[in-house]
Amino acid sequence: MISTNDFRTGLTIELEGDIFQVIDFQHVKPGKGAAFVRSKLRNMRTGAVVDRNFNAGEKVPKARIDRREVQFLYNDGKDFNFMDMESYDQITISAEQLGDAVKYMKENMIIQVLTFQEKSIGVEMPNFVELEVVETSPGISGATASGGSKPATLETGAVVQVPFFINVGDKLQIDTRTGNYIKRA
Repeated sequence: MISTNDFRTGLTIELEGDIFQVIDFQHVKPGKGAAFVRSKLRNMRTGAVVDRNFNAGEKVPKARIDRREVQFLYNDGKDFNFMDMESYDQITISAEQLGDAVKYMKENMIIQVLTFQEKSIGVEMPNFVELEVVETSPGISGATASGGSKPATLETGAVVQVPFFINVGDKLQIDTRTGNYIKRA
């Protein structure tokens, strides 16, 4: 059990038979009445985000999430297949469970699979990935890094905004949490 006073971003808790991850929280002490914790929680199974208020100091069960290192093998059209790096077992995860991670995954990439009670509930991507630009409008001579942006399609199919000087074939570092271009690799 964990107190709502100890909430932090990324913490996983159990509520009403489901697992939730704390996305955001705020301790509120109104002028009248008892203090409470206003929180924004993401359901780890469905991806739905809910707002929930807790009394200050209320106890909630902490969910035990295990992380296992896996290698992305291939996409069979609807599901994504991974190999456990320790046991060499193959794990299949649906695109819905992966969410936005699908945009940044390429074959042989090492990621973390999150499991709860021996069931896969999602993945944790590295913060940054290196991907190649496969389609974008040609670079403009004399364009600077701060002069605007254009869309670029990456090798995984993701579209990100990049500076004008980026060309097809450039390798870029992308932040998987925000989907933003960081720098040329």
